[in-house]
Amino acid sequence: MANIIIAEVPAKRPRRSFGELLSNDLRALPIVIGLVALGFFFASQSDVFLTSRNLSNLLIQSTVVGIMALGLMFVLLVKEIDLSIAAINGVTSVLMAKFIVEFGVSPWIAVPVAILIGAAIGSCSARWVTFVGVPSFVVTLGLGLALNGLQLMLLPATARYGLQQTGIEMIALTNISGVWAWLALVLGILAYAGLVVSDVARRQRAGLQAPFMQSVVMPIAAAAAFGAVVVAILISHQGIPLVVLIVAVLLGVGGYVLNSTRFGLYLYAVGNNEEAARRAGIKVSTIKMAAFAIAGGIAALAGIIGASRTLGVGVFSGGGVGGGTLLLESIAAAVIGGVSLFGGRGSIHAALLGALVIGTVGNGLNLMGVENEVRLIVTGLMLVLAVSIDKLIERATGHQSF
Repeated sequence: MANIIIAEVPAKRPRRSFGELLSNDLRALPIVIGLVALGFFFASQSDVFLTSRNLSNLLIQSTVVGIMALGLMFVLLVKEIDLSIAAINGVTSVLMAKFIVEFGVSPWIAVPVAILIGAAIGSCSARWVTFVGVPSFVVTLGLGLALNGLQLMLLPATARYGLQQTGIEMIALTNISGVWAWLALVLGILAYAGLVVSDVARRQRAGLQAPFMQSVVMPIAAAAAFGAVVVAILISHQGIPLVVLIVAVLLGVGGYVLNSTRFGLYLYAVGNNEEAARRAGIKVSTIKMAAFAIAGGIAALAGIIGASRTLGVGVFSGGGVGGGTLLLESIAAAVIGGVSLFGGRGSIHAALLGALVIGTVGNGLNLMGVENEVRLIVTGLMLVLAVSIDKLIERATGHQSF
């Protein structure tokens, strides 16, 4: 009797819907398409828009909002909100200036101290949220108002600290050009390639499929091409601004933390299902405190960079005291870039993409001579549209917010 050999046919991976792809792999696609469309539109309206000088200015103008959005993203991932980041930005920059101008403290000491103070403020607000149980919206809103008052108290009678010739201005004025700029690009691509390869290796060890071409070659090639274009544009003007390199480093470190560490995994777990994360042994309160601390520290760093650009700090530093749009623009940048307000979804490039979208709109409308009121209207409508798209994607993939 003949032996019958039954071969096992590997099960096919279920085909994912377009909504699921948008929720994960292709989440940045609509933002990239929108950014390209905005670029074409403003280029058709102004001959200055695509010049190397203007594109360099656009990147520099987007750095503070991008850094703020990057820090806020950690809080949004755990399904919380921090409305005090603009106030932290302002009060820590004033403290830094006070240390330097009034007490003669070296910037090498004043800057790290200001960042640590920002992280401590964020951690304290998270502790209040987790210990007392008050919603983060209320805690951080009240804290922001209190910090605005403290900022006014810390300012001198002139209501402004000048930072000329203190060394802080060099953060905004330093540019890297020539061979050093290309060397910085090569080092950045090598670091990114290392992160990509380690992430793919980790997925393979976990038994997940990771095609080499799709998961390794294409992302590295795309990053190298994009980086080469950006560096070429910046070198044709004055070189790579130091603040742009700072943003790139923050994005790289943030990407490693979110994608390759247990802490990053816990952030997503808490944001997706806090109760399940708690039952799995994750210290939810500790994770939230760390997320708020990161947001506070990064907000302080953004305040220092903003102070270096304006050569001083005053009443409106951080956009908090007396008004300002920094807080709203930071939230808009994170959400427009693809971070979900409902927690648990978002990637590191969201802060960059969102800040570029907002920066492009502001820069393009300014070149067209459009009033600032119109820019605020457009930014607000984009925020509503981004949240609506996020909600529709959530419904299409079967996720529930609450």
